[in-house]
Amino acid sequence: MFDVLATLSGLVKTKKQPVGPKAPKQRPQEKPAQTTSPLAEELRRRSEAVDRREGTLDEREKRLIRLEEEARHKLEEIEKAKAEQLGKLENAAHLTREEAQAQLLEDVKATSREEIAKEIREAQSRAHEEAQAKAREILVDAMRHGATDYVSEYTVSVVKITDEDVKGRIIGKEGRNIRAFETATGVEVDLDEEGVIRLSSFDPVRREVARVALERLMRDGRVQPGRIEEIIAQVRKEIERIMFEEGQKLCHAIGVYNLPAPIIALLGRFKYRTSYGQNMIAHTLEETKIGIALAHETGADVNVVRLGCLLHDIGKVVSDGEGSHVDLGVTVLKKYGMPPKVIDCVAQHHEDAAFTSVEAILVYIADAISGSRPGARYEDIEGYLKRLSDLETIAKAKKGVRECYAFSAGRELRVIVDSGEVDDAGATIMAREIKDEIRQKLTFPGQIKVTVIRELRAVEIAK
Repeated sequence: MFDVLATLSGLVKTKKQPVGPKAPKQRPQEKPAQTTSPLAEELRRRSEAVDRREGTLDEREKRLIRLEEEARHKLEEIEKAKAEQLGKLENAAHLTREEAQAQLLEDVKATSREEIAKEIREAQSRAHEEAQAKAREILVDAMRHGATDYVSEYTVSVVKITDEDVKGRIIGKEGRNIRAFETATGVEVDLDEEGVIRLSSFDPVRREVARVALERLMRDGRVQPGRIEEIIAQVRKEIERIMFEEGQKLCHAIGVYNLPAPIIALLGRFKYRTSYGQNMIAHTLEETKIGIALAHETGADVNVVRLGCLLHDIGKVVSDGEGSHVDLGVTVLKKYGMPPKVIDCVAQHHEDAAFTSVEAILVYIADAISGSRPGARYEDIEGYLKRLSDLETIAKAKKGVRECYAFSAGRELRVIVDSGEVDDAGATIMAREIKDEIRQKLTFPGQIKVTVIRELRAVEIAK
């Protein structure tokens, strides 16, 4: 660096005097002053500053190393003192560190156990209250969605008349018209009250057939045994069609389609069937809406619950077969290939079998909600209807019986036999056998009159 500065400084060289005769002595000249450039001065200052900073950094590094060494020595002394103190504590307590920790934890648990138990009880109580409130909310919402208009149905239909002379035509000569009507329809006709005709039967389908047929006969005006049977046959076909349409309406109302036609026809019979006085279409519609709402809330299979609720009472309208309505319903559903989960719902909705799914439990709950609400059902009516049905079942089991009807609130049983299979003596014997079987199998108030009717008809057609 200084070589460069020397080069840049432009030092002035001294001229040599020529050799020769001694020149006259001259006055010595003054030597010019040496000068330094600004760049060289700046470089020098900066170099000095760098040297000073290097020195300062070296000093700081030495001081940090010294402090670190002192800190390490102090930490070692602290650890040594801690170990000595811990040893003294262990000797004084006669416990190791691990043992002391375990004992301390036990002491804390013992003192906190009561508080913990209290917190658990409070949490359980809160959860229980919240669960009950949520359950009530779900059920109320489900019942609100399932609310339907409901009218209790009994065992009597009333036909109003404007002219009392109509009753005379209905009775006919020596009562032949009214006997033919009661025999063909299986209902009891009461003409005692003014202005109305009462039709009584425990079977609502029979009662509806009789009502429609009677109204049609009164409009027609031709009331005679032949016309009565013709009208009743027509009305029966119309009622079957009406019931099938009602079954379709019920299925479509709850979003079920493509069921087998025989199942739809059975569901249509709900229109004229009651369960403990509760119309079964109203009950099924109400229960299914409740079940669907519960299934949505609980995350269950909605379609299984929908079908289970719709079909749970189908056994009540099955006319052939033995067993409870649950067994009959399961048999019908298996026959038409319904899904096993739906069949399980039907089989378990009265807890006749253990629940196998959440869907079966929801069907049971929905059925209980719909059936147990105040005013929905009348159990005495159901017992009454069962007694009448049992009366007819006993009679139908006899060989040669063509039709049988229970009348007068179950106090009379009329049995119509085939005259080709049962003779007069056989009819008498059959009446006695039915009477004895009723005594053995049924419990009933008062008495029951058994009438066996054997009628011979000869029919020829002239063309």
